[in-house]
Amino acid sequence: MSLYALAKDFVRVLTAVGRSSKREGSKSKIQNPVLWIVLVVSLLLSGCVKYDVGVNFDNANAGEFVQHIKLEERLTSFSGDSVYEWLNSIERRARKLEGKTRRVSNQEVIVSIPFSNGRELQTKFNEFFHPSTTQTLESVRNETDSQLPQIDSNLLLFQNNFLLLVRNRLIYDLDLRSLAILSSKGNVLANPGSILDLEFGLNTPWGARNVENTENVILPEKNGNQLMWKLKTGELNHIEVVFWLPSPLGFGTLFIILFVWAGFYLRYTFMPDPRIRFVSQGTVTE
Repeated sequence: MSLYALAKDFVRVLTAVGRSSKREGSKSKIQNPVLWIVLVVSLLLSGCVKYDVGVNFDNANAGEFVQHIKLEERLTSFSGDSVYEWLNSIERRARKLEGKTRRVSNQEVIVSIPFSNGRELQTKFNEFFHPSTTQTLESVRNETDSQLPQIDSNLLLFQNNFLLLVRNRLIYDLDLRSLAILSSKGNVLANPGSILDLEFGLNTPWGARNVENTENVILPEKNGNQLMWKLKTGELNHIEVVFWLPSPLGFGTLFIILFVWAGFYLRYTFMPDPRIRFVSQGTVTE
């Protein structure tokens, strides 16, 4: 899946790739020079980046979101150190958010970042895929950042607690329209979707219901309790789902209440009243 960090960093990679083949004095009708690079290399690097992100809920107070990035050897051999630095930056972001990384190979990495509640998921997710502070510092040092397309990424999670269950409403908006390659007249000439294979997944214990209330909504593929969306580069992507999760706090509270009630029931049903025993002992003493 392509999110803010993927798209912006990957365009930076393509920029580095394009420097080696850029000719001085060349003219283009495309408004953004970086997107001209995307148009050229898309013919050579078709299907070179597979990026999947999955949000996995165990319950209302435990889960993780996992990113699986796999690069084709054609891309790594073509762009060299720029791609490896991009993967290293992803690993650094994950460690800052108490995440774990596993480097399957030089071209493949799996990142998992845990969360303990909905608010933490929303904070960590948006911070990982929209590192505004880091991007601002880099933009000062890197002149090419002024030419990078602006990508809006935002995840929201609303939760309502019903004691034993928690109702969740997840909304994710990802605007990738700036990645489309436009002509001087504003027509779409090409789309980097041939380079990027982008997917977003949601896995919950009891499944989820996709909400179709806008024209930009994406229909997911369902596999058991998992929903999978294939994101579209060059378009506005909107995902909205509703799902229920068990509440460990609610079930713990219910267990304590039942345990106390069972203790009182057993005490006063199958055992003699202690007041009667004390009265009997006093009578024998006299």
